[in-house]
Amino acid sequence: MTSIEAILKRDRCIVSVALALVIVLTWAYTLAGAGMGMNAFEMTRHSLMNMDGVMPVGEWDLAYVVLMLAMWWIMMIAMMLPSAAPTILLASALNRKSNAEKSPYGATGFFTAGYLIAWFFFSGIAVAAQWGLQETGHISSMLRSTSSNLTAGLLIIAGLWQFTPAKNACLRHCRTPVEFLTRRRRTGNDGAVIMGMEHGAYCLGCCWFLMALLFAGGVMNLYWIVGLAIYVFMEKLLPFGERIGKMTGAVLLAWGMSILVF
Repeated sequence: MTSIEAILKRDRCIVSVALALVIVLTWAYTLAGAGMGMNAFEMTRHSLMNMDGVMPVGEWDLAYVVLMLAMWWIMMIAMMLPSAAPTILLASALNRKSNAEKSPYGATGFFTAGYLIAWFFFSGIAVAAQWGLQETGHISSMLRSTSSNLTAGLLIIAGLWQFTPAKNACLRHCRTPVEFLTRRRRTGNDGAVIMGMEHGAYCLGCCWFLMALLFAGGVMNLYWIVGLAIYVFMEKLLPFGERIGKMTGAVLLAWGMSILVF
């Protein structure tokens, strides 16, 4: 093994351990209930049993907004970071190869921070949507849709999105990130953050409507959280991921239409 190969292997191990630690911590926080007063297992059980009065709706003051923003953001990191990890590892390797004398960890950390910033902005939009839906009575205290029209609409729009050119373009960038990392390469820590934000936006473009389905099944419903996380991972990383996306789109469309009809 050459010295550069040994260095790349060491870098990969260090970055992998750091990413795994973040993933474990964010999942632990999510499973603990993300500050909602009961753990995710209890919330899932109550949601499935339609026990909507169990968890009181908080008053939308600054403290509650911050709590909801933290919940969404950390949950997004837990769900999205596993599928983004291969791109982050690839970026670390490219950083090392471009300058073997300079540690890639700083640039990789700033690149990862760009993803987190992109997901933070999406979390802000999700919190605003949650506030509007709660105020109008479209979601319950368990953060689950109380309207069949809302549920059907979310399913149909998410299904249609799977077939759009924008979705396909975003998925292509996520499945084959080499072109993005080489052609859109920026220097310096600021450049690394911008690159991370750009690629994080592509990640969101793949599945932002799917994440909106949490309002249909329950924002803290573990079946939906884990299911969506597994789906995102499969669509982005498995060889047949694009076909999974199309099949999922068809299923969502049929599901949504069935709710409207029946």
